[in-house]
Amino acid sequence: MGFPTKVQLIKRKTSEQWYVNFPSAIAQAMEFEKGEIVEWIIEDKGLMALKRRDVPESLLKKTVTTD
Repeated sequence: MGFPTKVQLIKRKTSEQWYVNFPSAIAQAMEFEKGEIVEWIIEDKGLMALKRRDVPESLLKKTVTTD
């Protein structure tokens, strides 16, 4: 399931700022924190990935037991 999102541009006299906002549902599902640092990875002109520097521990972490 995708979430269409518009790319926004704010032009000023001496600079430009580009914005891509996360839908609230995605931000909440990913458990993002305010001010969290992320890194954009460009695969090609059709695919850009967002990489977290500090990934929270999974709530569903599997445990391996040996008999």
